[in-house]
Amino acid sequence: MAKIALGTRKELTDPDFARSVLTELLLTFLFIFGAVGAVMTADKMGGGPGTITGLAAVAAATTMLVAVMIAVGKDASAGHLNPAVTIGFAAGGYVTVFRCVLYVAAQLAGSSMACFLLKYITGEELDVGVHVLGAGMRPLQGLLMELVLTFTMVFSIYAIIADPKKGTVSSLAPLLIGLVVGANTLVGGPISGPSMNPARSFGPALVCWSWADHWVYWAGPMAGSWLAGFVYDWLFLARGHDLLPVDEEAF
Repeated sequence: MAKIALGTRKELTDPDFARSVLTELLLTFLFIFGAVGAVMTADKMGGGPGTITGLAAVAAATTMLVAVMIAVGKDASAGHLNPAVTIGFAAGGYVTVFRCVLYVAAQLAGSSMACFLLKYITGEELDVGVHVLGAGMRPLQGLLMELVLTFTMVFSIYAIIADPKKGTVSSLAPLLIGLVVGANTLVGGPISGPSMNPARSFGPALVCWSWADHWVYWAGPMAGSWLAGFVYDWLFLARGHDLLPVDEEAF
């Protein structure tokens, strides 16, 4: 993968830099507010996220939220919304370490603010929004599920956004990434929640002060994001694609 870049003074003094960090805070706030709010609504009206009706509703809401927030932030901050994506991109040399640290801090702050506000508005605890492992699931099982789901998401992001050969598909990037996240939500529902996003897990855990197996929702996404970047870089970005030789006499 590309060499990790620490950052420069020029980046720090660039007006667009502060704007991009604030964009990450705002978009993550809006995303978490909607995502956790959808889980609370599903719990009240759809039988809870543990039912297929509730899970489908949460997946649909998450799909739309991810698609819209990425579309809104694409030009300002790239709309990461997710520490695993940001750290994975820093490891791949797509963002500087300095930008990565501030992005992650903004994402965690935005998540926390959204959850505290939700608790105040609803007057309810956010226990239902806290990521917990499914009944009978061990931490290693949850870790592997989060790793695979995050790998799928970040691998898709690399293909749709980071790959210079992406072509016109990049115009559909927000929708396509949203669809991947929504599908993964259905896949991982009974196993790990799922999260794929440490910021999504952090806010509710902080507000409810519930940290059981919380490390799973950091280790899994981080490992999956790094692995996706490494594999995509090795398979596609590190090697050019030579045209096949043309035999004018063939056929």
